[in-house]
Amino acid sequence: MLKTLGNVLIVSGILIVILGIILKLSGKFKWIGKLPGDIVIQKGNFTFYFPLVTCLLASLILSLLLYLIFKFILKN
Repeated sequence: MLKTLGNVLIVSGILIVILGIILKLSGKFKWIGKLPGDIVIQKGNFTFYFPLVTCLLASLILSLLLYLIFKFILKN
């Protein structure tokens, strides 16, 4: 029980550090949010923006990352 909890805390800490690095470097990735398929509607002074493809790409990357973490790091 404590071993599993320790593994979960270690992985959570690593993920938080990775997220912090990504947020710190986010200004260098100008293409994020401007991929083909992202929806932008501008009418007058109103702008509707929905990053559909960016969300799908982020979901795919996070799903793969979590799969690998649970498969190899948190195996019992």
